[in-house]
Amino acid sequence: MRNSTPFEKPAGADAAPSPATADPLVDVPDGLPVCRFIFRNYHHFNARVLRHALVSYWRHLEQGGKMFWSIAGAMSSAQLGISLAPAIRAGLIHGISTTGANLEESLFRLVAHDHYRDFPEYRYFSKDDDTRLLEAGFCRVTDTSIPEDEAFRAVEKIVVPLWESADWEGRRHFWHEYFYELMHHIDPSQYQGDPSSCWLLAAAERGLPMVVPGYEDSTFGNIFASHVKKGEVSASIAKSGIEYMVDFYDRYRALADGPGVGFFQIGGGIAGDFPICVVPSIRQDLKEPAPTWAYYCQISDSTTSYGSYSGATPNEKITWDKLTKDTPMFVIESDATLVVPLLLNALLECRKEPRQAQALFQQYHPA
Repeated sequence: MRNSTPFEKPAGADAAPSPATADPLVDVPDGLPVCRFIFRNYHHFNARVLRHALVSYWRHLEQGGKMFWSIAGAMSSAQLGISLAPAIRAGLIHGISTTGANLEESLFRLVAHDHYRDFPEYRYFSKDDDTRLLEAGFCRVTDTSIPEDEAFRAVEKIVVPLWESADWEGRRHFWHEYFYELMHHIDPSQYQGDPSSCWLLAAAERGLPMVVPGYEDSTFGNIFASHVKKGEVSASIAKSGIEYMVDFYDRYRALADGPGVGFFQIGGGIAGDFPICVVPSIRQDLKEPAPTWAYYCQISDSTTSYGSYSGATPNEKITWDKLTKDTPMFVIESDATLVVPLLLNALLECRKEPRQAQALFQQYHPA
């Protein structure tokens, strides 16, 4: 039995609190409101992981490193571009792997934004409700929808001539390059969405390195296939996934030069697994040296079961030569639509006020 009473002051109670328990609002500059919020409120569980992932991300950039993002899920329909586009323009993101759906849906949000319809009550929809949406030309994505005529068909009128021109001239391009070209063919007067919130536009402006693995599994992948079937264009004008990897060997080496390149992953699937495999492929297949990924963070709510890539713990990737035991690794088990805007806006603050960010991180996360 303890000899002290429940109200007895514990030994060392007068000592200064540790950084983990100190009030983060003390002496924190006013110019970092999102960072202040994170440091004040996020101490345990997924919240702690987010905070540590934020600090590690920023320190990697401060050392001159780069960050490569993988975007799965319906993030563009969820308007992630509101946070992602400014982050690209601020130099916080240096390359992207994305599904074909996210690529095209970023464009749809720009040209057809006013025609989207939201359905907050989607959980209570019947099959008849969704059938009526089909008949009205709305393709539902959880609680929102993509307007077929104003998005798919409107963009089709612009992209098909680009394919036909490439076919006629014997040119071949990567899938994302056609969309980069599209951005130059769309007059700003056609924008309905805010161009500052279109991540595809931001990526095109910077010529951001990109891979779009499995682009065939997208609406415009299907549309392209239909034009190939009808003999209007050749399938060869769109470079293949194998060619994406061949090109990415060199892209990765360039990104990893110096302090290295980190990997930030939303969800899982081919958008994540395709690019992260570049390291073991260079080492084991090309038999050439390659620096490992310098950072790894995944946001996912997938459970670890049955060999799920989305739910695999990061250290499983050590066995595949994708990461090492020394790679900073983070898994935030949460909804990316909640986590990513918070993290990116905190990083944007750091980019705007780097000295204040450095002081804050040094105070609560000494290197």
